[in-house]
Amino acid sequence: MKSLNALALSISVLGALATFLALGPLGGTYLIWAAFVAWGAFFALGADKGALQKLIVCGIFGALVAWAVAVVILSIPLAATLGLPLWAALAVGAGIVVVVLAANIPSLATIPATVFGFASSFAYLLQTPDVLKLDVLLSVTLKNSLIVVSVSLVVGAVFGLISAQWAAAMTKK
Repeated sequence: MKSLNALALSISVLGALATFLALGPLGGTYLIWAAFVAWGAFFALGADKGALQKLIVCGIFGALVAWAVAVVILSIPLAATLGLPLWAALAVGAGIVVVVLAANIPSLATIPATVFGFASSFAYLLQTPDVLKLDVLLSVTLKNSLIVVSVSLVVGAVFGLISAQWAAAMTKK
């Protein structure tokens, strides 16, 4: 089978399974859209075990930095003085400095993967207003962005690896 056909088959079957699990028995355990972001990132980073490692480490680091930024925004009452848009922009800007400068550490050097984790966290927080609260961010639940986004990124990365390996197996003669 041609490699592109094998990849189409493996990704479509596993994508359907991931969606079923997200909407069915594992509903609320992971965010299907964040898993798909990680899945695509896995292929963009080279679709191998190195890509898996970089994506998981850097993606979770990005989620951690975004979580910390959200905690800072909600904990330090500068929104009342500066206005929320300016305070949030300054905090996010500081978080991005951390993300980029952390690339000096070899295990955190894959900036795109870190940005995917950072962006996925803020997508979740801004699109789900009931979780953008300090008590939720400090909880050990699947509503906490650090936990649910990290889990989702790992799920997507693993599905990416499985789909790549399955496609490779289908193309061997």
